[in-house]
Amino acid sequence: MLHMHKKRGLSPKRAADFSRLTVDVNDQDHGEPRRRTQSMSLGGERPHRGNVNSPRAFTMLRHDGLCKSEEYLDLRREKIEFGVDDDAVYAKFLSHRSCYDLIPTSSKLVVFDTQLLVKKAFYALVYNGVRAAPLWDSQKHEFVGMLTISDFISILHKYYKSPLVKMDELEEHKIDTWREELKAQLKSFVWIAPDDSLVDAVKTLVQNRVHRLPILDPINGNVLYILTHKRILRFLYLYIYELPRPSYMNKTLEELKIGTYDNIETATPGTTLIVALNQFVTRRISALPIVDPQGKLINIYAKFDVINLAAEKTYNNLDITIEQALKHRQNFEGVTKCSTTETLSAVMDRIVQAEVHRLVIVDPEGRVKGVVSLSDILAFLVLRPLNQPSLSTSSAD
Repeated sequence: MLHMHKKRGLSPKRAADFSRLTVDVNDQDHGEPRRRTQSMSLGGERPHRGNVNSPRAFTMLRHDGLCKSEEYLDLRREKIEFGVDDDAVYAKFLSHRSCYDLIPTSSKLVVFDTQLLVKKAFYALVYNGVRAAPLWDSQKHEFVGMLTISDFISILHKYYKSPLVKMDELEEHKIDTWREELKAQLKSFVWIAPDDSLVDAVKTLVQNRVHRLPILDPINGNVLYILTHKRILRFLYLYIYELPRPSYMNKTLEELKIGTYDNIETATPGTTLIVALNQFVTRRISALPIVDPQGKLINIYAKFDVINLAAEKTYNNLDITIEQALKHRQNFEGVTKCSTTETLSAVMDRIVQAEVHRLVIVDPEGRVKGVVSLSDILAFLVLRPLNQPSLSTSSAD
């Protein structure tokens, strides 16, 4: 059973109503999940929830799907002390903001029971326009993990033989069966509480090399929201011009040494999908810059593009090329890139406004030199000033 939740976040200090809708995806006569009740809005994220009950929050400004309120702008009331050219200004700001602040007033959340067929689960991800879903074990009565596009890639990588051999495992396995086979590779379920700070959230995301962090209510165990690097950086970006500006924002990527530059995996238009999936799995990367014979950037193939195989039910032939696969891509506006001579401020502007997970770093001739990701930027802005360890995450899953 797939559950959809529509609610406001709950926490020990805050409570709001929520309702649950159920969608039946177990009908064996249908390849697609079938709506059984009226669904909630399938649109994009709603504005995040400002503290609208507070008298200080009488002005809400909408921006890029998030809102900021006057209560956040009066930093003196928060008793945040910023020094001259304060290296930790963004870390200090996020330490005074909680995960609850980023939970939208209304949002869509999909939850899978581990007894659901893997095939139907991925169809449901596509059908509901989400990239990941928490997994609920009805026997243990607890959340045990996340199902992501990476799992779909791992299944294809493990079981694909040729276009002539059907992948019965994908057709017949339940999520629980798949998890049992990958027991040695599975990560523990990582989550965070709504009242934990956004600094804690950044640290948890970066150090655990995950892209999605469930916010769990500590009282009833419900998943309230799935937090990402992108939402945290967009939230910080709302206040970037109200906060003191550290001098390093005017320094270049080259000077600050932000990004990954060694052993960058690339592909060509003629690279087959199965080879690309092998690169995703073995190198633990989330995207492949596509280059021409001169090494110049012409496109990109990301893990998210793989979900189109499920949407179009074309995963039984992975011998086609990336160029052929990308013909079905829609609403693609080109690869977002930058150079090592651009400032951190310019790079941050571009990655937030383009709403992408990474920028490909190119030289003046357009040849690929590296990748800078959302997690690279957050690790530099937030964890580095606090002397918190971080991992190279540009290529992490």
